[in-house]
Amino acid sequence: MRRGVVSFLFAVCTSAQLWAQEVKPNWPIPPELKWEAINGYPMDYRDAGEGTSIVLVHGSTADYRIWDVQFRVFSASYRVVAVSLRHFYPERWDGAGTDFSVEQHAQDVAALIKRLNLGKVHLVGHSRGGAVAVEVAKSHADLIRTLVLPDASIEMLVPETAEGKAAGDFTKKVIGTLQKNLEAGEPANAAEVFVDMLNGPGTWQKFPEPTKQMFLANIYTALGDKDRPISACADVTKFDFPVLFMTGDKSPKKFEFFYNEMRKCREFPATVVIPNAGHGMQRQNADVFNKVMLDFLSKH
Repeated sequence: MRRGVVSFLFAVCTSAQLWAQEVKPNWPIPPELKWEAINGYPMDYRDAGEGTSIVLVHGSTADYRIWDVQFRVFSASYRVVAVSLRHFYPERWDGAGTDFSVEQHAQDVAALIKRLNLGKVHLVGHSRGGAVAVEVAKSHADLIRTLVLPDASIEMLVPETAEGKAAGDFTKKVIGTLQKNLEAGEPANAAEVFVDMLNGPGTWQKFPEPTKQMFLANIYTALGDKDRPISACADVTKFDFPVLFMTGDKSPKKFEFFYNEMRKCREFPATVVIPNAGHGMQRQNADVFNKVMLDFLSKH
């Protein structure tokens, strides 16, 4: 019997090792990135610094590079892990498949935090990445030290008012327009319209070329974007960690609307408004954004 158990365990371990070996990136990995086999996918991330961990989660059509300024500044005092979610750059994905969702991305982020033994982390989620971060917080609260939500794409049941309907329809309208323009075979136009809808007319044209190329490298992930999870009061009342809400003074009003919906469930601090910035506040006013974040993190 003992020999049989040993043989079985050896077979299981061998199969697991072979499976892990098969999960490898079939795309070039930039030198600054590492990767781990996470939930059957080779997940890429950037990792530097020492101390308490900050995990940065990007939004739609972006990747770990959206946090370049924060990564450089924060890694001087913290361990910083900036992820590229499943099917984002450096993979070049065409939008085909069934393993792309906020819920899947949240499972991946939680699994990576555990794999890297990061302990309780400062979890930061921007835009769609905020939806991912909230799902991590809902299902893996034990991994969260603080939750930082700059223009987080949170969805809750909305009141039957004109303001509520506009907020509830906003993300569907923006993503739907992006998908329609992509299906028309116009990725550059799709990116421009998408960025300008979130940040104001003319924003895309002001972007430096590397930023444009980052968005275009991820643009087709929008074809896999589905409805966002709906959070309820029962979910957010369980958040027993500090939460920081942020928005830009030029950001769409949808984000503050849903922060206020969360405040109907329990007390949260006032939203910090980043001046002279829209949805891309971490780049458009990086100095203020970084100061707000570092001040918050230093207290927790």
